[in-house]
Parts: sequence; structure tokens; C-alpha cells
Amino acid sequence: MRVAPVLNRAVPYLYIAPAAVVLAAAAVYPLALSAELAFYEWGLGTPWSSARWLGFEAYTRMAEDDAVWTSVGVTLAFCAIIVAAEMLIGTALALLLEKPVRGMAVFRTIFVLPFMIAPIVVGLVWRYLFDAQYGLINYFVSLAGIAPQAWLADPQLAFLALVITDIWQWTPFVFIMVVAGLQGLDSAVMEAARIDGANAWQTTVSVKLPMLAPVLLVTLLMRLIDGFRGLETMFVMTFGGPGLSTEVLSLHIYKVAFIAQKLGYASALSNLLLLIVMALALALLAVANPMKRNDGA
Repeated sequence: MRVAPVLNRAVPYLYIAPAAVVLAAAAVYPLALSAELAFYEWGLGTPWSSARWLGFEAYTRMAEDDAVWTSVGVTLAFCAIIVAAEMLIGTALALLLEKPVRGMAVFRTIFVLPFMIAPIVVGLVWRYLFDAQYGLINYFVSLAGIAPQAWLADPQLAFLALVITDIWQWTPFVFIMVVAGLQGLDSAVMEAARIDGANAWQTTVSVKLPMLAPVLLVTLLMRLIDGFRGLETMFVMTFGGPGLSTEVLSLHIYKVAFIAQKLGYASALSNLLLLIVMALALALLAVANPMKRNDGA
């Protein structure tokens, strides 16, 4: 008599079992190998039998490596700037374009195209736009009476160029998320605010934004995670230069692994990046988990 309830409880696990197996093969197993590789010195093209045991030497070296912490600092600064700008611009545009306007569907379609483009293509396009001799950016700058700039050859300007590129590509993502959140708001609450005499500004600040807080926080965390994982655009536009001014942690890991051929050390660095991204992902799950229940439930 008790077999049926046990089987019923087991059914959901049977449904997710194939996905769990695929995830273990595609993600968990490589992560375990990466964790193991961090304790060895090994290069591509050499047999695994030649790998030399180093223990925690890679992690000790990482703690003392100025280039690592420079890349971490660049990553933190880059993520802080782009996320703040994209959240501000994307939310403002979503609030401004919330009401239906003729032709808005076409505008929204065009507006969201940037984040659908492959990052490699975005990097190539903006690299040519920022070209010191033939780029359109310098053309428009010269129209304002400013001398052409060597955008990708100056440390500060190269960093600014990457920030502009990322904002252009990913602000539409924030826009789409906030628009979806606005469409899900309870219209009765908006109507109650208008009846109470709240103007548009008061309704936005005191009603809409607080109700949008979960959506905004989820979007913020998603962009932070993507910012830490970003690689392709920096790779194409600057390759981390000039110097280390635009070398984010993911790009530094790439250089250590495939240029310096230090795969063990690169694995230790990737574990550092993994810890950062995991912390952000766990925060995202804590906020966005649909199975989460209220305390009073």
C-alpha cells in the first residue's frame, strides 16, 4: 500500500535524472579535472605522465602574483562601471517606453539586436569604430572640435572604449528584463496610487521601483556574473593592453593557459574566478529561486 506514494515521490527525480547525468558529464567532471590539474605543472602537447606534482604551490604563487590582482582590480572596476551604467540606462529607458506608442514594437526589436550579436563580432565592429585613423568615433569627435584620439593605444581610453562597447551591447538586456517586470506589475496598485493623488514621479519612485526590486536585483546579479566571465570583446579589441590596463581575470587566465602554457597555474586561477562567479550565482538563486516560500507560507 505504501509503494505508490514512494513511486510518486520518485517520479520528479526520474524526470530530471537525464539532465543531471548530462550536467555531470559536461560540467562537474571537467570541474573536477580542473581542480586536480591545479596541483600539477603540465603543458599542452606533453603526456600526462610528465606532469609534476606541485601541491599548493600554484595557489601560493597566485597570492603573490601582482598581475593576478591587477586583473582582478580591472575586472572589479569594469564590472562596477558597466553594471551601474547599464542598470541606470536600461531601467530609465524601460520606464520611459513603458506606455504603448506607435511604432514601439519595431523600435524595441531594433533596440534589442545588440545583445543578440556574438561578442566576437561586437569586438571586431567596435575595434574598427575606435580605429585611430579610420574609425567613425574619431570622425564624430572631430566634428565637436576635439582632436582625434588613439583610443585603443591609451590605457584610460582603451578601458573607456571597452566600457562603451559593453554598455552598447548589454543595456538592451536590462531594458528587456525591466520591461518584462513592468508588464507583470499589479495594475490595481498603480490605479490606487493615482487615486491617492500620486503623480508620475511619485508612482515610479514609491510604487513601481519597490515592486520591481526583485527583477532589478536578479538583473544586476546576472550582469555581474556575465561581466566577470567576459572575454571575447576584450580579446578582440585590446588583448588586455595597453600594458595590463584592460586585462580582466578571464583574459589573464587565457594568456597563462595558452600562451605561457602553464595549465596547472591557469586551473588555479580559473578556480579563483569560479569561486567569485559561484558566490554571485548563489546570491542569484537565493533571490530568484521560484521554489522559495515566504516565511508566512
